Amino acid sequence: MKTAIEHYEHKLLFEMDPSDLFSALEAKENVVVIDARKDFAFQKEHIPEAINLPHRDMNEDTTANFDKSVIYVVYCDGIGCNASTKGALNMARLGFKVKELMGGIEWWKFDGYQTKGSHQTAGLQFQCAC
Repeated sequence: MKTAIEHYEHKLLFEMDPSDLFSALEAKENVVVIDARKDFAFQKEHIPEAINLPHRDMNEDTTANFDKSVIYVVYCDGIGCNASTKGALNMARLGFKVKELMGGIEWWKFDGYQTKGSHQTAGLQFQCAC
């Protein structure tokens, strides 16, 4: 039987909240953010520095140049969307270290962080290493 400590340690291996992601991006940690939604949703609004790779398109060819030493943080719209779960599963099956962003872009905005795109929102920003 798992203890509570083991349960929560295990859970944190595979999930990240918006605050932790913001801190990781600010600190320029070795993370890559993947928006697992369709292109039109990404164009409308996305997390700064995120790349768009819809979960349906994740395969050996589309990820051939991805670095397996980084952690990929996958997100979608939020609670009513499972593209991040499907994307995280796909990335894990492809051999990548992956976490799912809790609450998706909706909780990212709820926590007051900036988005980019045609319907971008103002909010707390980190210095882009672009």
